[in-house]
Amino acid sequence: MAADDNQSMLSDQSANAQALPPNADAAPDGACRLADWGVILATGPDSASFLHGQLTQDVLHLGESQARLAGYCSAKGRLLATFTTWRSAPEQIALACSADLLPATLKRLSMFVLRAKCRLTAGDGQLALYGLAGPSAERWLARTSGAALPSAPWSVLPLGAAGGPQAIRLPAGSPTSRWLLVQAHDLPAPPLPALSRAHWDWLEVRSGVVRVVAATVEQFVPQMVNLELTGGVNFQKGCYPGQEVVARSQYRGTLKRRMFLMTADGPLSPGQEVHHSADPDQPAGMVALSAPLPSGAAGPHAALVECKSALVSAPGELTVGSVRLKPAELPYSLPLEPA
Repeated sequence: MAADDNQSMLSDQSANAQALPPNADAAPDGACRLADWGVILATGPDSASFLHGQLTQDVLHLGESQARLAGYCSAKGRLLATFTTWRSAPEQIALACSADLLPATLKRLSMFVLRAKCRLTAGDGQLALYGLAGPSAERWLARTSGAALPSAPWSVLPLGAAGGPQAIRLPAGSPTSRWLLVQAHDLPAPPLPALSRAHWDWLEVRSGVVRVVAATVEQFVPQMVNLELTGGVNFQKGCYPGQEVVARSQYRGTLKRRMFLMTADGPLSPGQEVHHSADPDQPAGMVALSAPLPSGAAGPHAALVECKSALVSAPGELTVGSVRLKPAELPYSLPLEPA
């Protein structure tokens, strides 16, 4: 089945999805430092062409006003990292990823630079990343940029002269906007209310966009965590590590696993195995990202969970240990997968 046709068919799991708690999006507003995010900088005239041959995304034609989601795969098509990519300078591309896998990812990418005129470095000590959300953040961004805010996700908003801070509009699964602020490490934090990390993590999970962390390295083919549905895979670009596996999963209809938004009655952590009551000894999936209810009160948590699609709507319970999972509604539709 062609990819376009496949994506137009909605999965029946959405019929069983429940609404998230009504106070889950209670006025998140402000900024928080993203200490668990890091940046790799690719600098040089060949930086775009080098990354184009390594990632699932078209980097060669990446414009100055746009960012893109991208995956970095092993030869077996398993995700080693996911990146938010953008042009941070005329001959420099920045790759934001989870900080706990940055050293290993930087080392592996560097092995393949060879004769390319591209230098890969960690952005530690150079750049600081902040998560921004809500109306206060939007007002501050509009004042600082002196421009209308872009409405499309993955848009890059310059905040001042070339080479200065940049804000990237991230996908949101709720009415609250999300932004990634990138600025020099020695600049003061944005003058915004403190955004709790619980709120930011909740908004990230609600967005339905996966971020691979150290606990989930090499666990997922991109489609298993909906990377192609969130714009992270370009099927028209040239080869990259694992490309045959990714293409085969897309066009041969062999994929029977997807990532779902779930609520839970207890805390979860990335990398934890999910089981189904019909076959409790056999893992049914894995937690990709998780977040507590922002209020901090005991009760529902949320998670992005990779799982066998057929089990999400099957009779029985999905659990992580003694924690029960229930499907919630993603901000985008899943294609109907083969039985």
